[in-house]
Amino acid sequence: MVERGEPADISGDAPPAETTAGSTARDAPASVRGDPPAVTVFVCTTCRSLGEGASPVDGAALAEAAAAAPRPDGVAIQGVRCLANCKRSLSAAMVRRDGWTYVFGDLAADAAPDLIAGAVLLAAADDGLMPWRGRPESLKRGMVARIPPLSLPKET
Repeated sequence: MVERGEPADISGDAPPAETTAGSTARDAPASVRGDPPAVTVFVCTTCRSLGEGASPVDGAALAEAAAAAPRPDGVAIQGVRCLANCKRSLSAAMVRRDGWTYVFGDLAADAAPDLIAGAVLLAAADDGLMPWRGRPESLKRGMVARIPPLSLPKET
């Protein structure tokens, strides 16, 4: 269990496994090859939904639940000390490699399945944008911001 006020030590990646005979590193999942995940979900571990005295910290519990939830290769979960979205806690951010970043707030302590579902949608999106259709309701009404990738071409 994460101690109060301490960052969660959750990467969401399995430890590297050795490849079996006949397979190559290229055949291995991205997490084994060392490639960054397609989508990383950062969950604020210092968010509290029940007030200042809430213990355990609901954000840390959400981060732990998301890290423990089944998810496909290419989706990682990482706890982060603060997303500075305190007025809309519980908070999480989803970062797509070479794609858009989303910040969500007003999440419930049991929102881990919604975070995984959103990450899967974002990872599968051809244009790097999380589709509205199929997005869990908590990620529709809880969206705080959508941030463009650094590689976004200039609009003309």
